Amino acid sequence: MLLDAFPHFVEGRRATADEVLRVHTPALLEFLRSIDRPTQIELNTIASETSYDAALLAAGTAIEAARGGGFALVRPPGHHAVPDAAYGFCLLNNVAIAARALQAEGAGRIAIVDFDVHHGNGTQDAFWDDDSVLYASLHQFGIFPGSGDRDEQRATTINVPLPGGLGDAEWLEAFDTEVAPAVKRFAPEVVLVSAGFDAHEREDLYLVDQRVTDGGFRELARRCAALAPRVAAVLEGGYSLDALPGAVGAALEGFTA
Repeated sequence: MLLDAFPHFVEGRRATADEVLRVHTPALLEFLRSIDRPTQIELNTIASETSYDAALLAAGTAIEAARGGGFALVRPPGHHAVPDAAYGFCLLNNVAIAARALQAEGAGRIAIVDFDVHHGNGTQDAFWDDDSVLYASLHQFGIFPGSGDRDEQRATTINVPLPGGLGDAEWLEAFDTEVAPAVKRFAPEVVLVSAGFDAHEREDLYLVDQRVTDGGFRELARRCAALAPRVAAVLEGGYSLDALPGAVGAALEGFTA
């Protein structure tokens, strides 16, 4: 569906084990490799015999997008996967793996901005004790996964929990007043965006109540791109098949404006 909407895409590649192991444990990688039939990993995460390859392709494509300033249109998403476990639809943490790949190639300070409607607990966990990576998240509070409250803060962990019922103006104000100043103080070489579109006004997810439009996502992307000399994005949530192509297209316009 997204590939039909953006036919000039470049194919990604599989991540190597070494690239994945900069973020995840060997036990998780081996567990995913061993799955040979449909398996419920936890309440919200199901995998099958093809999921290991899909997860490696998503992670490797995220790395290539980060290197080239692109937008990785990948599934499964990644920001709920913690270092030692798959969780919340996510098998491997694509954006975290991409950040570590850039650092292995010489990048220093990296900021990850996450505007998925759900908090990226896995990305937060991956970098909680690492001041070379700043994680900043805008998300609706009180829904899955239940993390990301204001008491989960460090100098390089910025959580901005939002109530339900908000639209473009409120999301952009929160970005301008809380996310952008923190990222600018951090002065990253690269901004990686966990670009989730499940705050879209046309999404219909359990307990999610946000009203961000295509124009709002365009502005969020544009403002992310203004925060560092380099920007790249990785797809996270967004499950309305009717709304997702337009929202992704608007964000692409914002990233390249």
